[in-house]
Amino acid sequence: MSPLALLGGTFDPVHVGHLRAAIEAREALHADEIRMLPCAVPPHREQPAVGPEQRLLMLQAAIAGIPGLRTDARELQRSGPSYTYDTLLSVRGEIGERRPLVLVLGADAFAGLPTWYRWREITNVAHIAVLTRPDAHGLIDPRLEDLLASAGTADPARLAAAAAGQVLRLQIPPMPVSSTLVRTRLRQGRSVRFLVPDAVIDMIADTGWYGAGSPVQRA
Repeated sequence: MSPLALLGGTFDPVHVGHLRAAIEAREALHADEIRMLPCAVPPHREQPAVGPEQRLLMLQAAIAGIPGLRTDARELQRSGPSYTYDTLLSVRGEIGERRPLVLVLGADAFAGLPTWYRWREITNVAHIAVLTRPDAHGLIDPRLEDLLASAGTADPARLAAAAAGQVLRLQIPPMPVSSTLVRTRLRQGRSVRFLVPDAVIDMIADTGWYGAGSPVQRA
């Protein structure tokens, strides 16, 4: 049965690194779709620079026409902190107990997993796919080493064979772009072409989000 993959984040704003990560994960997991979920109230970081509805609009514009990618706004429809465990339970209730469900995390997010709400129970509900880079450093937290020792796999096919419980590390090409970099360049009036989808650049230019200079450089 084809897995359903989830990729969450603040997407503040969405950039090409997010999109490549989603595509790389979908292909490696042989997933029918990967849902991208903007976080409304991140529990472990400062609040985003623009609101959740605006970030959802940018994400929808960014993935329009990309096969297998779609947005999921369920975290925007809940009050309180956007706990990933609650999101996984919600999706699991929608798709049933048998379909494989995969939570896709960047290496930095995975490194902070032990600080998350009910983190030890996540693999009861879903698999975890960790996106790593060739230059990634080793894990520090011994609790994550224990998790990988008991549930780690290098075979994506194992995630399709069960509903939950595995942790897969996927190596993807490095892309040196971040939302922080994009916001900084926008404030400085510098171009973000080829860092951010053109449709998102147009939205930022029209709204002035992120303190973008006027006009926003499109080239």
